Amino acid sequence: MRSSSPLAMDPLPLGAHRIRVLEVRCCDVQLEADDAVMLVGFVRGLAATGIAEEKAGVALAPCRPEFLQAATWHAARHGMSSTLVDPAGRLRSSGDVLYALMRHIGPALEENGDYREVTPLVHRLLQRGTSADRQRRTLAEAGLPAVGALITAGASTG
Repeated sequence: MRSSSPLAMDPLPLGAHRIRVLEVRCCDVQLEADDAVMLVGFVRGLAATGIAEEKAGVALAPCRPEFLQAATWHAARHGMSSTLVDPAGRLRSSGDVLYALMRHIGPALEENGDYREVTPLVHRLLQRGTSADRQRRTLAEAGLPAVGALITAGASTG
């Protein structure tokens, strides 16, 4: 159905075909280039793994939309500094979930030459926290001007 609204879009005519979609939600702004490199490596590893699994005929694990919504809410609320919901529906430390994901996409990271670059950056993320964690910590310890300095320093040093 067509609409005269500039905001409405016609759905893509896929017919009876089903496609897999990798949706990457925009996460907090990366303060350093290395943080962005890690994120890009993960996205590329996820995409390559999904393509390889599709070609191999690996079935998608059934997942109820309510479960995905709850897991997404939990991740948004708690971030990497607490627990995440693993694919089996259990609360696990964020590090455990992240390392399980690394094992899952590891072959794709290796194939793309990203494993040696991404792995130490993941370790650093778990030690230092995300960009949002660092900004909140800096705000609490030193105030808003220090957050501006943190952002500026990351942009200039990478």
